[in-house]
Amino acid sequence: MQVLVTGATGFVGSRLVPELIDRGHDVRAMTRRPEAYDGPGDPVAGDVSDPGSLAAPLDGVDVAIYLVHSLDDDDFEQKDAEAARAFGLAAAACGVRQIVFLGGLGKDSDKLSAHLRSRREVERLLGEAGVPVTVLRAAIVVGAGGISWEMTRQLVKNLPAMVVPKWAATRTQPIALDDVVRYLAGVVGLEAAYARVFEIGGPEQLTYVEMLQQAAEVIQGRTVPIITVPLLTPGLSSRWISFVTDVDTTTGRNLIDSMGTEVIVTDHSIRDLLPDEPMTYAEAVRLAVAQD
Repeated sequence: MQVLVTGATGFVGSRLVPELIDRGHDVRAMTRRPEAYDGPGDPVAGDVSDPGSLAAPLDGVDVAIYLVHSLDDDDFEQKDAEAARAFGLAAAACGVRQIVFLGGLGKDSDKLSAHLRSRREVERLLGEAGVPVTVLRAAIVVGAGGISWEMTRQLVKNLPAMVVPKWAATRTQPIALDDVVRYLAGVVGLEAAYARVFEIGGPEQLTYVEMLQQAAEVIQGRTVPIITVPLLTPGLSSRWISFVTDVDTTTGRNLIDSMGTEVIVTDHSIRDLLPDEPMTYAEAVRLAVAQD
């Protein structure tokens, strides 16, 4: 099967491409700079923000995997919407049979953050031209090189104690990068997954405080004193994050803005198609540490 991976050099895409090749697919790795690509697969030029660049990489493709976003941009909602609409139109024109998209968890009835609201809009726009979209909604993805993991790792490494905002008591359901890759690869070309939304997560529902504590135990072999206060806004939190870590302020603010929303798995139907048990948070942390 001919598969196109957008964001092939990114956190998830760079791990997904070799997995797809191992499963016997012919993979095109779409990047804005194919001449600099040194990973597996066939590098092809394409930019989701340039609709005219999409026909060539999508020509002859059976399944397109959409892994791009603009979280490092203040105007990311509009840019992501325009890119998703253009990609869906180009995919339909090229006869693509399935688009696979990695979105974000959160109940549709909740007051979603701008980040999660944008993920929902991208889901809709990708399929607007008629290509069946398979959506995998995840919360925090734990793996070496991921922004959320880097925030956690550097906070634990750099601070002997932490003062965290009240959103740190919100529950989430982190998932290991390896499990995300397994789910993404598993739904490729799977007709039972066409035009469906699935929720994916690890086996535990944890607060951000509990995640920090477990990560500290794995990374440092100790617990970290954590005090929760009600006064840190997302803006202040992101500036604090950028001061303590190397995560940029815009990306940090857009992520932190979502952390007040509970994001847990309520629909386990993905297990009917791909039943393997995902790894625990501690196991995912140990693997991420080993790969850093």
